[in-house]
Amino acid sequence: MTGRPRLGVVLRPQIEPERFREAVRRCDAAGVDDVWLWEDCFLTGGIAASTAALAWSDNVRVGLGLMPVPFRNPALAAMEIAAVARLFPGRFAPAVGHGVLDWMSQTGVRAASPLTLLREHAGAVRALVHGERVTVDGRYVHLDDVALDWPPAVDDTPPLLFGARGDKTLALAGELADGVVLDDGDDDHQDLDGERLARAVGVALEARATGPLSDEPFEVVAYVGLGADPAERARELVAAGATTLAFQPTGDAPDPAEALAAVAAARRATAPPD
Repeated sequence: MTGRPRLGVVLRPQIEPERFREAVRRCDAAGVDDVWLWEDCFLTGGIAASTAALAWSDNVRVGLGLMPVPFRNPALAAMEIAAVARLFPGRFAPAVGHGVLDWMSQTGVRAASPLTLLREHAGAVRALVHGERVTVDGRYVHLDDVALDWPPAVDDTPPLLFGARGDKTLALAGELADGVVLDDGDDDHQDLDGERLARAVGVALEARATGPLSDEPFEVVAYVGLGADPAERARELVAAGATTLAFQPTGDAPDPAEALAAVAAARRATAPPD
C-alpha cells in the first residue's frame, strides 16, 4: 500500500452504555482515524452504538465489525445502514458476518448453512444500499420488488465489509465485499501475526481476482491486541497487507488510553518518509 494505514481504536461492547460517550470523545479528540465497535450478544446493539458514536464525534470514521446477519432481515439492515450513511456521510463502515453460532442458536436464528445465508444476505444488502431494486427468492433471503426510498448518494455509499476467519468466508469476502475485518480468533485477543494475516489476505484476493469486484479497492482491517510493541506490530501487519489497524484496549476496561498510546506509536512507525 502507499501512504500510511488508517489507525484507530476498538471500543469493546463491555463498556457500559453510560460510559461510552466519554470514550468516543477521547478517541475523537486524540485524532484517531477510526473507532471500531462490536455487536456481541447480549450487550449493545451495533447500529444504535454506531449512530451515537458518530453523533458524539466530529471526525472519526465509525466501523461496526460486525453485525451478525441471522439477526436482521436484509431489507431492515439496508435501511439502517443507508440511514446512518446519509446522516454521517463518509464516516460509517459496517461489516457483516456469521456471528457466534452458539449465540445464534440461543436466539433461535442459527442457519443450517451460514455461508449461504451470508452470500444471500450481503448480496441483497449491498444491492439495496447501492440504490438497486431487488427481487430474490433464495434459500434464506426472500425479497419481492424491494428498493430503498432513501439510499445514500452515490459518492457517499458506505463500504460493506465482512468479518471472516475461515477460508470459505475469506474467499466470499474477496468476491462480494469491500473489505474484511480480521481478529485473532481466540478468547485472549492476542495480536495477529503477519504470516497469518498475509495468508488470509491472499485467500480473499485470490477469490477477488475472478469476482465481480475485481477492479474495486479492498480494505483489510486488523484488530490488534496490546501485548507487543505497537510500532513493531504495525510495521509487520502493514507489510502483510493490512490497510487499517484498530488497537484493542486490554481486557474489558473502557479506558482507551493504552490503545490511544499504541495508535500514536503506530503513526510514527508507519509515517511515509519525507
